[in-house]
Amino acid sequence: MKKTSLSLLLSLLAATAHAEVRLSEVFGDHMVLQRDRPLRVWGQATPGKTLTVEFAGRQATTHVGADGRWRVQMAPLPAGGPHRLLVRGDGTAVLNDVLMGDVWLLGGQSNMELPLAVTDTGPQEVATPQNAQLRHLRVPLRASVKVEAEIAPAPWVVAEPGRVGEFSAVGYHFAKQMQAVQGVPIGLIDTAWGGSMLETWMSRDAALRDPDLAPAVRALPADNAAFGQALAQRLLPRVVAWQKGLPPENVDTSSWSTAADIDADWPTLNAPGVWEGQGLPDVDGVVWMRKRVELSAAQAAGSAALHLAKVDDCDEVWVNGQKIGGQCGWELPRHYSLPAGLLHAGSNWIAVRVTDTGGGGGIYGEAADLRLDTAAGPLSLVGAWKARVEKVQVTSGPVANNAPTLGHNGLIAPLQGLSVRGVLWYQGEENAGRAAAYADGFKRLIQDWRAQFADPNLPFFFVQLASWLPMADNRPDGNGWAELRASQAAALALPHTGMATAIDVGDTADIHPRNKRTVGQRLAGLAMHELGLRDAPATGPRLTGHKVLGSEFELRFDTTVGGLRTARSGEPVRGFYLAGADRRWVPAEARLDGDRIVLSSPGVATPVAARYAWVNNASEANVVGGDGLPLPPLRTDDWPLESAGRRYGH
Repeated sequence: MKKTSLSLLLSLLAATAHAEVRLSEVFGDHMVLQRDRPLRVWGQATPGKTLTVEFAGRQATTHVGADGRWRVQMAPLPAGGPHRLLVRGDGTAVLNDVLMGDVWLLGGQSNMELPLAVTDTGPQEVATPQNAQLRHLRVPLRASVKVEAEIAPAPWVVAEPGRVGEFSAVGYHFAKQMQAVQGVPIGLIDTAWGGSMLETWMSRDAALRDPDLAPAVRALPADNAAFGQALAQRLLPRVVAWQKGLPPENVDTSSWSTAADIDADWPTLNAPGVWEGQGLPDVDGVVWMRKRVELSAAQAAGSAALHLAKVDDCDEVWVNGQKIGGQCGWELPRHYSLPAGLLHAGSNWIAVRVTDTGGGGGIYGEAADLRLDTAAGPLSLVGAWKARVEKVQVTSGPVANNAPTLGHNGLIAPLQGLSVRGVLWYQGEENAGRAAAYADGFKRLIQDWRAQFADPNLPFFFVQLASWLPMADNRPDGNGWAELRASQAAALALPHTGMATAIDVGDTADIHPRNKRTVGQRLAGLAMHELGLRDAPATGPRLTGHKVLGSEFELRFDTTVGGLRTARSGEPVRGFYLAGADRRWVPAEARLDGDRIVLSSPGVATPVAARYAWVNNASEANVVGGDGLPLPPLRTDDWPLESAGRRYGH
């Protein structure tokens, strides 16, 4: 009996000591590894064991550390494949269909995240034959207080009709253009997180060097569980206070969809507009929004259509107590048909149950898209809606914007060790409120990522924010998006950077413009120039100097490719402003003269400064170079920015 028990114990101990040979989660079938760079592979196995790694006819051995982790480095390989990666120890791990090519890391927020399928050319792209040498890894979104060793599991996907619609649209069009020129496999590693702020993508070391971020980083709890507990302790009292003592949990919601005055003591939310900016910061979960609408007999007659702009993320909708529909998708317009007889003269009630899984939350979008189309004409639903929180969804850990470093720890840190060809970045919308501070922060992030990937010359190409918001709100003396674009451009002082201007492919009503092909192709132009595949820089005209000529103001440009022109032949030059010593900006008349643009205005007798495209929605600005690339926004003054002094935590 004793001998049997001892044997059983020994066998159990042996089984416990044995660990399956595993590759890190970033490695998978169909992946692309960076060509012509040291090839690093790592993973987990039984401590103390010796492993053999075989790849493309080469072999290397390594020992597993006491912590169960192993790493091997092999000599660079040229583009090619497919290859088989085999790791042998007291078990075996195999990867098939591995290509050597160029690997590009995609970062930023939702305009980089936006999938190909929902763009303007998406349906046609998905339907066309694809290139099997284009691969995509969508890194699952995970924020973390501590640096993670692994990304969450996810597959590498081949560009084929059934899957290519999931690809980052910007990344896809970039890769397609690069492949047309280079003819090598391309792998895209997509880490973008919709709505994420710049600061979440910095490492702890980089954040601690920023006096504005350091206090928040030092105050982080010990781990994700503690963070979730601390967040719950903050959120629930905040919600109770916001809705005047009404509890957000364990409530009977059975009457909240009815056609009755049940919301007299509810607070209000303005729509369109996300609730995180209206007293419910960091709140994810379920919020009801109700609106009473008074209709005449003519308005109530016949069928109607309810338009709820967009909803972040899911909605369920009732009209006069009858459920009329619901869907999920923060980027989808909401349109619902109302049958004849549902509306009636007098009071009518619209109830919307909104479920937000992260980010802003609520009914948002263009005001014109929030309306009730009746038989007698449209009725705006813009303004105050009664609102009440049904449930607060407190995650077990953080999300990206809860604090600096959290996105980096969960998505970027686990990738360290990979060789990548460069970074494509599209982010800044979330930082427009503190645009001036972005200039130093963005440069710090670029340098930080170069350190993370052990490449001080890592190419870093980024998209300058597209045009957005109503034209009527444009002010050349201070718009957040204009100032953010200038802070983005400041990063060009760093070597091996490039900026794709996108002011001409924006959308007044949609923060996510659907033309991602132009953006991807412009990023590809920057990469080609960096890699020596294109002679001319893909930057558009560049301001080289300016001077006052009496009542006129001259701007001089470096026009490497074909001089200056307007985007459409024969149209007048638009988008310039002049100011005198009073710093009052007025629209300027402009004429093109070779490599010069000469400005004047009856309202400015003695100009001292000029600006171009210095507004939120700069879509009317129309100067391009000979190659059609737009002139980026500019200013000749150094007057204080409106956002100066607005910093993280202040």
